[in-house]
Amino acid sequence: MSAVDLSIMLPAFVAGLLVLATHVPLGMRVLARGVIFVDLAVAQIAGLGAIVAELAGLEDNVLVVQAMAVTFALLGAALLAYTEHKRPKIQEATIGLVFVLAATLGVLLLSRDPHGGEHLKDLLAGQILWVSQGQLIATAVLTAVLFVLWLLFRGRFARLAFYGQFALAVTASVQLVGVYLVFSSLIVPALATHRCRERRALIAYVIGVAGYASGLLVSGWFDLPAGPAIVWAMTVCGGVFMVWKRL
Repeated sequence: MSAVDLSIMLPAFVAGLLVLATHVPLGMRVLARGVIFVDLAVAQIAGLGAIVAELAGLEDNVLVVQAMAVTFALLGAALLAYTEHKRPKIQEATIGLVFVLAATLGVLLLSRDPHGGEHLKDLLAGQILWVSQGQLIATAVLTAVLFVLWLLFRGRFARLAFYGQFALAVTASVQLVGVYLVFSSLIVPALATHRCRERRALIAYVIGVAGYASGLLVSGWFDLPAGPAIVWAMTVCGGVFMVWKRL
């Protein structure tokens, strides 16, 4: 059993808190709208933008990579907003197809890169243990901006605002924690509390925070990959709450 290095774990935990700040309310809206897998699709599209930037030799310019990822995510979000408006009955199928196309195109683009497998692993499982101070500050600023946008556009331009805010939040989160944790942070707290009529948001945040904290501890103690460990820990926390609620 390995010792827990707080100098690594604390920034990772802060990254988790920043992700939860936007993803808990977004997850509830995703669940209410019935577009469960939209986060996977948008996250994969954002990752595709980052891959394109890296293949273009721009990986050393963090701002350019982020801009490319955001651009791809916003275009994908605009497409999904359009299909929801025009073809709502096939929206879930469209989301699934967009996800598969973005994922496979990323594989094709990286097929000749000797480090392609490592890039894909980082995109999916993330590198939450190696987040930098700059990433945390940038994500904190974006989180504040998103909350302001939510207040400004509440009830107006609902569909476009939802997908645009979603794209921005997911793009930043994918860079921090990877696709798996983005999906779990959105869905697990929202799903575990979907029957709650009081203090739902508070309970959802508690489940998310407990999942990140316990997952990081398990990862440190047993030298396991942090991202997958947090996914399982959060799911267990959500499952325990659901069982307790039913009893």
